[in-house]
Amino acid sequence: MRTIFLLSILFVVVLLWTACRSSKTGQVTPLTYDQYPFYGGNDLGISWSASGTVFKLWSPAAQAVRFHLYENGSTGNPLRTLDMKKGKSGVWSIALKGDMQGKYYTVQVQTGGKWLAETPDPYAKAVGVNGQRGMIIDLSKTNPAGWNDDKRPSQAAFTDIILYELHVRDLSAHINSGIKHRGKFLGLTETGTHNVAGQRTGLDHLKELGITHLHLIPVFDYRSSSVDESLPPQVPQYNWGYDPENYNVPEGSYATDAADGAVRIREFKQAIQTLHRNGIRVVMDVVYNHTGATDESVFNRVAPGYYYRQNADGKYSNASACGNETASERAMMRQYMIESLKYWVQEYHIDGFRVDLMGIHDIETMNRISAELHAIDPTIFIYGEGWTAGASPLPDSLKAIKANTHRLDRIAAFSDDFRDALKGSVFNHEERGFVSGRPGQEESIKFGIVASTKHPQVDYSKVNYSKAPWAKEPFQTITYVDCHDNHTLWDRLALSCPDASEAERIKMQELAAAMVLTSQGVSFLHAGVEMLRSKQGVENSFNSPDAINQIDWSRKTQYAAVFDYFRDLIQLRKNHPAFRMPSAEMIRTHLKFLDTNASNLLAYQITGNANGDAWKNILVIFNGNPAAKTVQLPPGKWAVVLEGDVINEKGIREETRSHAEVPGISAMILFEQ
Repeated sequence: MRTIFLLSILFVVVLLWTACRSSKTGQVTPLTYDQYPFYGGNDLGISWSASGTVFKLWSPAAQAVRFHLYENGSTGNPLRTLDMKKGKSGVWSIALKGDMQGKYYTVQVQTGGKWLAETPDPYAKAVGVNGQRGMIIDLSKTNPAGWNDDKRPSQAAFTDIILYELHVRDLSAHINSGIKHRGKFLGLTETGTHNVAGQRTGLDHLKELGITHLHLIPVFDYRSSSVDESLPPQVPQYNWGYDPENYNVPEGSYATDAADGAVRIREFKQAIQTLHRNGIRVVMDVVYNHTGATDESVFNRVAPGYYYRQNADGKYSNASACGNETASERAMMRQYMIESLKYWVQEYHIDGFRVDLMGIHDIETMNRISAELHAIDPTIFIYGEGWTAGASPLPDSLKAIKANTHRLDRIAAFSDDFRDALKGSVFNHEERGFVSGRPGQEESIKFGIVASTKHPQVDYSKVNYSKAPWAKEPFQTITYVDCHDNHTLWDRLALSCPDASEAERIKMQELAAAMVLTSQGVSFLHAGVEMLRSKQGVENSFNSPDAINQIDWSRKTQYAAVFDYFRDLIQLRKNHPAFRMPSAEMIRTHLKFLDTNASNLLAYQITGNANGDAWKNILVIFNGNPAAKTVQLPPGKWAVVLEGDVINEKGIREETRSHAEVPGISAMILFEQ
């Protein structure tokens, strides 16, 4: 007891000495970011009711906080300016009496004796034009009729998914789309639209094509320096939107009225509801890895520095190559990401997320996100880019990079291994790939066919980037050949094969499609690939005008046979579960590569009614050579179902010979009768 008493006295003395020293120097040692208090509540931001509104802000380093109430979302002086009260865990709060529905607000934080600029809070769920003021809103009033009965389209396994990546404007911006609400959320809801030749466009086109999931590149509120929501629709503006402003609010430029904060919410919900009714799930492209601004960001105006990583010299690290990177490993940033994603699922009925530069985030955060979202609905699909765009102080062992995908819980990553083996490296525009006749890609292609999983017939030492399997199960691999980044596949083939005829390049594009849509894993298509989409050679079209980015619906007419080929390939994949086996063990058991004794020629057999397929044995052959090649057939009676650009599941013809003659630059699929 005497020892405890003496220790207690010593502790008090140390505290008094520290307080005395601080008072003499006038300085108080600030908390490090790791010492900031954690707040685990889910009530940050606005909590509205008809009788009153409560607002809470997490800002541990703030010396004072003001709350400004406005009548308008962008102009006018405050109706009231009120001081907020600091409580536990760094949370400031204020209560407003009466129904504040439709009013706007900002907060203003004082640190270091200076008042920072006004800002919405990070948890704002509605904003005025250009996102500079938050909005107090009754979210139930933004629900379209029948919203409570909205249901996700059915989905059995992740490997059944066929993703289609689209920018909202691109679908409807072209005058030949026949869509009234061009460039808007509501453009996704219109049916019965067609081009001048009478072919389906918009939503009807997506249904006709047969995709299961519409992946929308950023639809959250992004910076006005990219797209100014206050300008009239006739003023040309375009941006992909990878510069976040307000994470929990839809982008206003896609709404018919950006000034009224409720309209963008209602119209985005209408788009989701309509897509669901038409059998299509909706995936959001989310960009939590960086913000569009740094010092002027919402994060830095409420908790300066905390939400971002810093290098050893104290400067912002920049693994995003956009000026900053967020610190997902810090407790409140991790909590923010979790709560934000849950909000999109619960309020908007979002079905999945594509995580931009997922390699910047730490594994623990991504796995926590997965656990929380899958507790809501186990069919929610999460995938991301398994890389960074620059160096980060976060160690590789902690990053959600491609090599660590096997450590991620129900999360997939893009396979750049397969992508670049198919068409050539995205960093070398003249380099060819398998479909354009480049030899030596066979092991990388095999790696892609088995969805980056462990397979005894893959020589990993010859795989282009990955020297070991990185997916534990096939659904963890996104199988693709192009996306919004870099050139469209059609433009890339023009660059790498300048002497090829249009007919030859069409064969290359169709061969790439066959390889993506018959390989294991999750299939991913870039919007317009099914009609040879071109961006007129522009590689990084993030802020190019509609004239470059829009889908030209006349190409569906011009290349009708190509569209039919893609549509029939998708139907083939959907009809035959052997192409979408749900487990790596099933792939190892049923998928065997054949020895073709030739370069740029691959063949494999799927045996034993794999995954319950009606076809007992399937033979798939890919010939990337310009000339026809001969492949010996396993014993059996074989029917050809895909040859050249023709697909017929009932059989094009019987192959009575002991070998198959596969035309140059083409795929062939046969099944044993």
